[in-house]
Amino acid sequence: MAGLSDELYGVLTGDDEGRVCRDIPESACHEQPGNFAAHLVSLSLTKMGDGLADPKVVLTWLLTALGAPAYMAGLLVPIREAGALLPQLFIAGNIRALPRRKYVWAAGSFLQGLAVLGMAAAALMLEGAAAGGAVLAALAVFALARSACSVAYKDVLGKTVTKSARGTVTGTANSLASGFVLLFGLALALGFLERSIAVVTGALFLAGIFWVLAATVFLRLEEEAGATEGGDNAWALAVSQISLLRKDPQLRRFIAARALLMASALSPPFLLMLAPNGGGLAALGSFVSASALAGFLSAYVWGRLSDRSSRKVLALAGFVTALALGLALAGDLLGGENGALLLPVWFFVLMIAHQGVRLGRSTHIVDMADEEMRASYTALSNTIIGFLLMLGGAFGGLAALTSVETVIGLMAFMALCGGLAALGLREVQAEA
Repeated sequence: MAGLSDELYGVLTGDDEGRVCRDIPESACHEQPGNFAAHLVSLSLTKMGDGLADPKVVLTWLLTALGAPAYMAGLLVPIREAGALLPQLFIAGNIRALPRRKYVWAAGSFLQGLAVLGMAAAALMLEGAAAGGAVLAALAVFALARSACSVAYKDVLGKTVTKSARGTVTGTANSLASGFVLLFGLALALGFLERSIAVVTGALFLAGIFWVLAATVFLRLEEEAGATEGGDNAWALAVSQISLLRKDPQLRRFIAARALLMASALSPPFLLMLAPNGGGLAALGSFVSASALAGFLSAYVWGRLSDRSSRKVLALAGFVTALALGLALAGDLLGGENGALLLPVWFFVLMIAHQGVRLGRSTHIVDMADEEMRASYTALSNTIIGFLLMLGGAFGGLAALTSVETVIGLMAFMALCGGLAALGLREVQAEA
């Protein structure tokens, strides 16, 4: 096993037996191949699980097929995103106090697996509002566990994999998972898999097993004890720095743009709802494939463009989001069945735009603040956006009271305003 890890590490990193580790403990250097392999396998498994249990696509389709009320599907993304973000503000200091954090990640991954298995069980035994409520409850548990994993992972990665190999391990895991999810989507779209709900339930069971296996593999990491001081929670930092909103108009504009551009994350479930009667497995497969392919093709390009101008990336991503939603809405209102056939295309464009929003906002917040203020800007921004994501569940209620088309139109307008707001940001990459 050790020989295989050495060979894998050498092939993917181009390193040899004479490697030098300058940014991790010297005692951990000889563990590099094994740690690299453990990270690669664990990340690949969890990212494949993410694709099989994606709230924006798979869970939305499942709730629709089970007859859950439309507002419940609208709650999926807010619960997933806010539930994973807000707790980080409160638990980061506690996790920082632990000398070894791999156990936090493994426990979180195990709990995520159990939550997804719970969703699958709910799909087997329940229907209607009962099924929707059970899936939402399991998703809330999933998001809380994901929050702990997010806090722990960067620190564990920094202690167990040298800087020159970190991008390689995460990028390779992303590529492997995207390929797997794309194959799953194509199998659905081309009709290789039948019995709609049974197939999706089976995919959730498989995803749950992936997370449990990932937890087991992650425990094999050789992690040195780390520093435990300096573990202040981001919530306290955000509260203490609230005055920055008054002092810095650029920060206000960035948060406003980021809030409006949440449309790229909140709108996918509603786009899927436009498919007649959920569209069946073929439609689900088309959306899953579109999502995986969009991430695979666009993430690198958006990242490169963000290094040149994150302002323009955010603006362009906002305009593309508005365009995709507008075209989907026009097709639904004017095109009938022909309009529904193009929904996966508009969804693909939307997912490309979403990648741009994600990469543009993370690059901009890092580059707009100096080292001294970066933590304060990030904590304050994440706190505000986390609370706004919680309010995003109101879109599901709006869809129930009015129509899905109304919500999509509103989100298209939000994205357009977000793009315009981003144009007013500074060119932070051009500043010395």
